[in-house]
Amino acid sequence: MATTHKVTLVPGDGIGPEVTAAVVKILESAGGATGVSFDWHTFDAGADAFAKTGEYIPKALYESIEQNRVALKGPVTTPIGGGFSSINVTLRKKFDLFANFRPIKNLPGLKTNYPGVDLIIFRENTEDLYAGLELMIVPGVAQSLKIITEKGSTRISKAAFDYARKHGRKKIHSIHKANIMKLTDGLFLDCARKVAAGFPEVEYKEHIVDNTCMQLVMNPYQYDILLTENLYGDILSDLCSAFVGGLGLVPGANLGHECAIFEAVHGSAPDIAGKDMANPTALLQSAVLMLHHLDEAATAERVQAGIEAVYTAGTTLTKDVGGTSGTKAFADAVIAAMESAA
Repeated sequence: MATTHKVTLVPGDGIGPEVTAAVVKILESAGGATGVSFDWHTFDAGADAFAKTGEYIPKALYESIEQNRVALKGPVTTPIGGGFSSINVTLRKKFDLFANFRPIKNLPGLKTNYPGVDLIIFRENTEDLYAGLELMIVPGVAQSLKIITEKGSTRISKAAFDYARKHGRKKIHSIHKANIMKLTDGLFLDCARKVAAGFPEVEYKEHIVDNTCMQLVMNPYQYDILLTENLYGDILSDLCSAFVGGLGLVPGANLGHECAIFEAVHGSAPDIAGKDMANPTALLQSAVLMLHHLDEAATAERVQAGIEAVYTAGTTLTKDVGGTSGTKAFADAVIAAMESAA
């Protein structure tokens, strides 16, 4: 029996529309073989949306996500040091998407300095310094408030331990700076310890964030799941992406109790926009996470198998991973790989 999923689609800007179009094409091809279809509700966000509607996040986009409860989002440019607030952060706070989930895993056939990495990062997604509570106390003195709550720390810890139990992961490290920030990071650790007590089968450890960066570069294999506050998780997930080939490959999911938004981790790369050069892998693997979220495991596995077949062959890769092919050719190769495996 065919199933149709209503999904809010935000192509983004820069390379966003190109990689989004490639991903939609692949998903529709995969779904056609497994009896899954998509009803895409497409909206602009950011500067493009403002030019058309006078809103950086149109009210209709908010309403669509509320109704569909799932969205797939391409990269949206965030101005540095001024301009409008991050669209990503705004959407996460609006829909209380408290868990940022980023798996870090090598693709077959792609040579890196760290083969066989398999890490999961659970990053608290709504508070910490990303709460955006800043003020200019006096000219020349600015202040940013770090907000850590028992509620936020407990629920991200619970999400990480629940995932570990469900998927057979054996170890969780809480990442902190409680030696300096004794109240905020101390509260985070206290909450994590209380949750850990209910999961005796999962080994629980704690590492200071700066030491973690060194440890990751020296030996990432010692880690299984990293449990982090918002800022530390943002930095560490980018660092870890280098182990598997860079931000162009790493998926991301923003999960809440009511809604979920799946997005590529990388930026909008306006310098290569419109040149058929962008790698859609990160957004495509984010779409695989979305398919699992929608309980469409067969379609998810079909797409992931297509991705891995293309990387294993190594003949139709984009320039960022050593190939010479473009965005459209890569998408066509994934579709051909899925069809040949049927």
